[in-house]
Amino acid sequence: MTAYTVHELDVPATMDDDAATVQAFRDWVRAQNTAEVAVTGLPEILWTPEEQLPYLLDPEAPSRLFVVRDPDGDVVAAGSYDTKQAPGTPNCWIAVAVAPDHQRRGIGTLLAEHLEGIAREDGRTQWKTYAVSRQVGPASGPGYLVPPTGHGAVPEGEAGARFLTGRGWRFGQVNRISRLALPADHSVVRELHDRAAAAAGPDYRVHAWAGPTPEQWLDGIALLETRMSTDAPEGDMEEPEDVWTRERLQEHEAQLQRSPRTMVTVAVEHLPTTTLAGFTQLAVPDAVHQPVMQGDTLVLREHRGHRLGWLLKVAGIERVEQDFPGRPSIITFNAEENRPMLDVNEAVGFVGVGSEGIWERRV
Repeated sequence: MTAYTVHELDVPATMDDDAATVQAFRDWVRAQNTAEVAVTGLPEILWTPEEQLPYLLDPEAPSRLFVVRDPDGDVVAAGSYDTKQAPGTPNCWIAVAVAPDHQRRGIGTLLAEHLEGIAREDGRTQWKTYAVSRQVGPASGPGYLVPPTGHGAVPEGEAGARFLTGRGWRFGQVNRISRLALPADHSVVRELHDRAAAAAGPDYRVHAWAGPTPEQWLDGIALLETRMSTDAPEGDMEEPEDVWTRERLQEHEAQLQRSPRTMVTVAVEHLPTTTLAGFTQLAVPDAVHQPVMQGDTLVLREHRGHRLGWLLKVAGIERVEQDFPGRPSIITFNAEENRPMLDVNEAVGFVGVGSEGIWERRV
């Protein structure tokens, strides 16, 4: 029987770190990406090592990386274990990816047991993981798993769903993966912008910037990042509040400065209180042939009902096309139950291209 072994990697501080450390990290990314694209058939949602690394270096949420090697030393699987460091935090995130030509050999089980063992030793009682799917849009009936939210589905026969179900994980939520081909229809975008601005009224103003957050908005963006952990749709898998401070935000953005992507932020200010009511962020690649990835998007609960989500979405598209022309598309992930955001996506031309199942295990 082939002997596979799990190894923890040193996460490089930069891509100019020790050559062996960097190569091991590149092998980890390659194994992860190969497994993901084999399921989705969507190479454009993958990130390069240079793009991924800055997101793994947050001292408030450190990532531990693992690989499984075969007897020849080749990497055949990649895994990660992510946590928040605030005292008393119960949750963690676990990821397992096995190369397609090495599946059904016990490798995924070996790696999952290793990572779950770390979670237990760490005292983590709420585990989460993500499993991409080829499924596009809602489905129901025999052969599909539907989460408790009642929105979205994934085929129960997909390898990831079978694996997680067999290990006692519970299917909790579905994110729709959507793609907008660029350039967008400018007449549609402009019409939606005008309608959203009229609905928002004179109490709200849009601001946008590329790169680090300006001093005047640091507290506002830190609050919005904090509220991402409490206000974004999570089904019945709510997590503890993840507090961001202006210092944490500045440190995080300093790391992102080393990435071959530019973070474009669009925020909407509530003028009577001079505070930020919502934001969206888009990671724009330096490489013109790569897609833009839309990240965190949120309107605070107390400011909903003014079409601010629509305003942020179309203003972000306009900003990207104005300042970073030539990118082929924008990719975004949204909870299937988040109908207001899916409505604006569909209105502006986003098309569903896949799904992401969110799974949970409570111990």
